[in-house]
Amino acid sequence: MSVSIVASRYAKSLIELAKEQNVLEAVYQDMLLFKDTADKNRGLMLALKSPVVRHEKKLNILKALFEARVNPVSYAIFTIITKKNREAILDEIANEFVKAYNLFQGIQRATVATTTPLTDELRKQFTDIVTAATGRTVQLAEKIDPNLIGGYVLTIDDRQIDASLRSRLNELKLQFVN
Repeated sequence: MSVSIVASRYAKSLIELAKEQNVLEAVYQDMLLFKDTADKNRGLMLALKSPVVRHEKKLNILKALFEARVNPVSYAIFTIITKKNREAILDEIANEFVKAYNLFQGIQRATVATTTPLTDELRKQFTDIVTAATGRTVQLAEKIDPNLIGGYVLTIDDRQIDASLRSRLNELKLQFVN
C-alpha cells in the first residue's frame, strides 16, 4: 500500500478518536507542532526513517521530544505507530491529519505567489476567488517570488492558476519554436 493511503487511514482514525475524546483542537496543535519540529529538524526524520535505528530508540526520541508537550491522545498515537513500525511516515500522517482537520472545519488553504506584497484589496480578491471555487473559509498564504516578473500564481491543493508573465512568455517562446 502506498504511504499516502496508509497515512490517510491513520489520520482519519486519529481525527475520529480526537473528536470522540473532545480533544480535536489539542491534537491539531500537536500535529502542527510535530510537522514544525520535523521540518526544522532534519535529523529527527532521518532517525525515524532509518532502518538501523531500533524502534525502542525511536520511541525514546519521540518520548523525550513530545511526551510532556503534547496531548496524551497524540502521544499514544506516536507510540502505537512506532510499535507498528510505521514511524517513518509520521510526517505524512501529520500532513494528512491537518488536511482532514481543514476539511472537517471547512477550511481551504491556498497559496499565492506574487512579485510584491499583496494589498488588502488584492488579498480580499484572492480570498473571494478561492471561496467561490471551494465554498470554504480561506487561509491564504502569501509568497513573494521575484522570478515571476509580474502577475501571480495561485495554488489550491493540487490545482494551480498561473497568471504570471513568466508563464506567458514561456508559452510565446514555445509558439515561436513550433
